[in-house]
Amino acid sequence: MATSKLLTGVETPPALSTVIADRLREMITSGVLAPGERLKEVELADSMAVSRGPVREAISELVREGLVESQRHRGARVITLDDADIEEIYSMRLAIERLAMERCAERISPSALDAMDDVIGRMARVPADAHDNEHVSLDLEFHDLVYAAADHARLQRTWTTLRSQVSMFLNARTDRADFRTKLHVEHQEMRDVLATGDPVAAVGSIEKHIGWTLRQLRKMRDLAHDPAETPPLSGPGPEGKTGL
Repeated sequence: MATSKLLTGVETPPALSTVIADRLREMITSGVLAPGERLKEVELADSMAVSRGPVREAISELVREGLVESQRHRGARVITLDDADIEEIYSMRLAIERLAMERCAERISPSALDAMDDVIGRMARVPADAHDNEHVSLDLEFHDLVYAAADHARLQRTWTTLRSQVSMFLNARTDRADFRTKLHVEHQEMRDVLATGDPVAAVGSIEKHIGWTLRQLRKMRDLAHDPAETPPLSGPGPEGKTGL
């Protein structure tokens, strides 16, 4: 019997480097590994009881994602996001979210809406005092569904590349009650707009959801010379949105 037939239906386990990259990514985005912290291959390999090869491959993957920076003779470190980095991340995010929401509204299916309802329901049930990572994970899971429904492979790959940096920023900045308590409300509004099938309204919805955050980030950049005038990053914007 051919080998290919013997393997039919057998799931190939993920490569060890992929498993390690997933673990390190989670530790970075949740703040367990702090910005600027060195990633030492030997120590990581020992702690995970693996050889250095898979660890090196995992770190290289995180470098490609922009979560880790590697410098000759200085090793690898978790990136540190300054205001300029965050402004770039959010301006890029807003650009691709517009397209994702537009296409999602044009292609939304009952099963996609059901999946969104499930995520929103879990958002509503998360205690307000739960760890920020729980809220952020659900936030990004909702947006994952939007990108999946948009049915655009290159757009999906762009989001996958940016997603970890967005998660890192959100986990660092969401220590406020308004983000937690209004998370399910704002995503319910976006879900309901998508359900109408109106792409223009869908784009407007994402503009309200994260556009205010981008405007605040730009104000913070422009007013950096006078911190006393810097507006808060959280709190409701002119549309009543909390952003992020």
